[in-house]
Amino acid sequence: MSLAIASVVVDSTDTLTLARFWSDLLGAPIADGATADWATVTSAPPLSFALVPDKNPGKNVLHVDLATTDPAAEVDRAVGLGAKRVTDHDGWTTLADPEGNLFDIAGL
Repeated sequence: MSLAIASVVVDSTDTLTLARFWSDLLGAPIADGATADWATVTSAPPLSFALVPDKNPGKNVLHVDLATTDPAAEVDRAVGLGAKRVTDHDGWTTLADPEGNLFDIAGL
């Protein structure tokens, strides 16, 4: 038996806003049929956003690591799209999307 990632799902309170943010950031379209309850960005792997009005409080236990040959430019672009810079580390930057979900951008 083998498993494959079908989608990484992010709980959200504004599904379409988060899907648009991640779509713009990754340069991948939102799949047809997106609603306020569920939207999927057609990245690899796909990122899906589910409406969950009572999200767990505290630090998210899953985050996305993104890699690029130009991390400074991509961090600036993410901030321009609505991300907040959280912490700079040696080799990567931690950011938060518009709902506070953490993600990292690192150099290749």
